[in-house]
Amino acid sequence: MQKLNFTRSLAGGIAGAFTRRQAAWCVAAALAASAAVPALAQSSTLKIIPHSNITVLDPIWTTAYISRNFGYMIYDTLFGTDIDGKIKPQMVDKWSVSKDGKTWTFTLRDGLEFHDGKPVASEDVVASLKRWASRDTFGGQLAKVTDKYQTPDAKTFVLVLKEPFGLVLEALGKPSANVPFIMPKRVADTPGDTQIKETIGSGPFVFKADEFRPGERAVFVKNAKYKPRAEAPSGTTGGKQVYVDRVEWLIIRDAQTQMNALINGEADILEQPAFEQYASLRTNPDIQLIDAQPAGNQFIFRFNFLHAPFDNEKIRRAAMIAMGQEAFLKTQVGAPGLTRYCKSMFPCGTPFESTNTGDYSGVANPQKAKALLQEAGYKGEPVVLMRPTDLAAIAKLPLVAKQQLEQAGFKVDLQTMDWQTLVARRAKKDLPSAGGWNAFMTSWTSSDILNPLTMAMMNAAGDKGWFGWQDDAKLQDIKTQFTKAATEADKKKLAEQAQLRAFETVTHVPVGQYSQPAAVRKGVSGLVPAGAQVYWNIKKQ
Repeated sequence: MQKLNFTRSLAGGIAGAFTRRQAAWCVAAALAASAAVPALAQSSTLKIIPHSNITVLDPIWTTAYISRNFGYMIYDTLFGTDIDGKIKPQMVDKWSVSKDGKTWTFTLRDGLEFHDGKPVASEDVVASLKRWASRDTFGGQLAKVTDKYQTPDAKTFVLVLKEPFGLVLEALGKPSANVPFIMPKRVADTPGDTQIKETIGSGPFVFKADEFRPGERAVFVKNAKYKPRAEAPSGTTGGKQVYVDRVEWLIIRDAQTQMNALINGEADILEQPAFEQYASLRTNPDIQLIDAQPAGNQFIFRFNFLHAPFDNEKIRRAAMIAMGQEAFLKTQVGAPGLTRYCKSMFPCGTPFESTNTGDYSGVANPQKAKALLQEAGYKGEPVVLMRPTDLAAIAKLPLVAKQQLEQAGFKVDLQTMDWQTLVARRAKKDLPSAGGWNAFMTSWTSSDILNPLTMAMMNAAGDKGWFGWQDDAKLQDIKTQFTKAATEADKKKLAEQAQLRAFETVTHVPVGQYSQPAAVRKGVSGLVPAGAQVYWNIKKQ
């Protein structure tokens, strides 16, 4: 995997403290003492407004970022990716590779323990990796060349390959969805297409299932038995130090109510402010903007390959040509300095960025799209386009897509729902008229789409692929060649081939690049830029 060119210049340090009313001298000493108790308790509780509601607690079953973020709270990983894109060990203490590059031996570090008190063992790791590989694009490529796993003892696991695979550590240390989180074997034995029933990890926080209220809050407490690494935190690597006793995710769906809660001190971090709120937040002396995803994000439009009309490549191409990035970025973001036109599938500013995009220009051309649509024999089938109304970061995108597609001659059935319903529905292969779908829109952090192996939309393995279920042996073969590339120049060439093939078959449409910094109250420090949203290392005064 190529080096992540994360931007190091953040929005400055976070300092200061919450403003509090000073106790009047006339207040009785007993009342003043009793008031001090909730104040101290408050300082040990970090309150976060996440970017969406959470109902799916399985970060392997879905690529939804809220589930990934949940995973980082309670699970740990074998390796991680630091701020410079380097892979470093986490749960692993040491490892070695045979001379022929086909046998990888790993030893777990001491003190790893699941939240139920049982030690983490090599059999837990193997079961977790197998389940992850059944769902993840990168993991699937690794699984294809894996001959067998061995567990010679409780702390050692061995990966025996059929042939050398130069990206083993990059796969095991990938920072974003799907992340190879380690679960107990009894949990990891759950088939990948079935959601897990237990949420037991070995990570820095323990999930309070008894306090979980979907649509209201999720609660985590510090894992007192967790043993952080000694290194400083960097990306998803290093010491996962926890300085608060409790973390509460407050599920607030209305954007204005979210901002009010932050400004009034009822929340400490607003993960993704509405784009129109940035102008006001920048002028608020109690708020600091911190970019925890400094490499940026990309909006995309995804097709369902199983059903008409998008089972027809020409019709997908017509839809692609109908879409232009300017309208998406202006409508959804609008805020100055936060957007970037980028027609490359691999984010602009990253190693595999390429302007070689075939028919795709990123500029809407409704006349050309209409002609192609007629040539393809479009019969007026309605396009069921799902729109999440409660996820402000992408809620306006489908409105733009509907307008641009209709200008090209498509009939669009825009169906609104909350994000968690969309996440569940996009996993269904039913006919659109029977509860299925034709298209949806989402966004990806750059760390997820840096190369052909990490990009879910390039998972063209049919039923085993990402939602949309494209089946394209040629694209899969290019990805396999990518895993064997010996030089950076060869990887660059193959990444471009994969992109051209993806545009040729129209896997998806990139509709613009953007940034969305978190809003953080002063007095809260230590938010780690990671290519994923992580909440260790944070101190609250």
